[in-house]
Order: sequence, then C-alpha cells, then structure tokens
Amino acid sequence: MCELLAMSANTPTDLCFSFTGLTRRGGDTGPHKDGWGVAFYEGKGVRAFHDVDASANSRIAEVVQTHPIKSEVALCHIRQANVGEICLANTHPFMRELWGRYWVFAHNGQLSDFCAKPGFYEAVGTTDSEALFCDLLNHLRDHSDRHSTEQDTVDQLIQLSAAYARQGVFNLLLSNGDWLFTFCSTKMASITRRAPFGPARLKDTDVTIDFEAETTPNDIVSVVVTEPLTSDEQWDVYQPGEWRLWRKGEVIQSGVVALAKIDSAPTQAYIES
Repeated sequence: MCELLAMSANTPTDLCFSFTGLTRRGGDTGPHKDGWGVAFYEGKGVRAFHDVDASANSRIAEVVQTHPIKSEVALCHIRQANVGEICLANTHPFMRELWGRYWVFAHNGQLSDFCAKPGFYEAVGTTDSEALFCDLLNHLRDHSDRHSTEQDTVDQLIQLSAAYARQGVFNLLLSNGDWLFTFCSTKMASITRRAPFGPARLKDTDVTIDFEAETTPNDIVSVVVTEPLTSDEQWDVYQPGEWRLWRKGEVIQSGVVALAKIDSAPTQAYIES
C-alpha cells in the first residue's frame, strides 16, 4: 500500500528531515514508487507539489528536500498503486475548498468496492481514496455549515472514519489548515519533539540531525507517519480505531472506536443521519 507523513507544529517549521526519510521509501528502501505528493499550509493558502515519478528519484522531491518550506501543518503521501492508473490525477494528497478553507486529504488503504453517493464534490481521478474524500466532504456540506462547532465536525469525522474503516483499510490524514485529524485503521505512529531537543537518525538513509541546533526552547513539533522514520527515538504507536486531533503540535482530542470485522459486501456511501 502507501505511506503517510504529516506534521503539526506550534511555529512554522520545515519538513526536510522527515521528508528526506520518507522519499527513500519511494522506490529505494520501499516499494512505493508510483508517485508522491506533499502539501504545506501557509496561512490559509497551500503550497503543493505532486509527481508521478518515484520520490527516491524525483528531481521535484530533491527541491522539496533541500528548500526549507516553513509550515505549521503539512501532509505527505508516497503511493504504491492498487486502484487507478499512475497519473497526477490519482496522486495524493487531494485538496478541495469547503467554507472558505482548503481541506487536504491523504489516505493509506483500500476500499475496493466503494461507491460514493453523488454530491457537490466529484473525484477527478479514479482512486477509491479521492472518492472517499469527496464522500466525506459531501457529508459535511450536507449536514453542517461554516457556523457549525469544531466539536460537531470532529464527531462527524469520527463517525465517518469508523464507518469507512469497517469496510476496508482506512488510515487517514485530513486538515483544514487549523487542525490535523488522524485516524488509524491498521498502522500509524507519531512522535512529539519538544525541549530538551536531541539528535535523531533516519532509518532509510545516512542522515542525522541535531534538533537543538535547529529549534528554540518553545518549539513543539509533532510528526505522524505510517512507519517510524528514525532509529533512535521512541515513537508512539496508534491502536486500530484510534483517532487524534492535533493543533500546534499538541493532541487536543483523542479516542478509540471499535472496528468490526471487515465485511466483503460493497461499501455504501456516507451514513445518513
């Protein structure tokens, strides 16, 4: 399948170190060679890069690795195609506007029989992931509005994520630039770095960084991944069904929902309330 990477920080921070580790898994130390993408929030705007080449060999990925783009929220995905051809339209993360904000979505997993209910948002490509994203946003658009509380939105995201995960593998990264919502169906881990900072070494390439030299004592930076990226740090592994809401590097809400055994029946579109 694919691998995910996200960052939530309390100050604009670059993703160069973690992104360098992840890109090696795209066709070098891992099989995820069917394209990659990354999105950085800058205020309400988003700076996004996508490529159908393997990230380990991508010249565009080299630019992102070496150019310190600062962001408080970033989402990244490297793809091993299982649904849909290899093309830019099928490359995560996907982005749509809702209520005056850009929402960015990346998914690891597969719901092979998923069929989204028709709605305002439509998929451009042919992946189940983009269909899920459109289905999720259509649900929010039909059942909420821009004045709905954050808690109402989070409750709906939990309900929808659990419903999707009961029908297949659904590991999720989703952000509107203000917060980062993560949901684990099968595999996810995170780490929060804060003072006192120390060194860290990547698993997939011979790169070490001393975070103390790159940060201030007030910085808080959290990284969420499919598989831990470093070999000398203690990562926090999610449980299946665990969700977390992140803001400025901290978990502000979390919980675990029960996931029933995966059903082979065709997945229905979003649950009507």
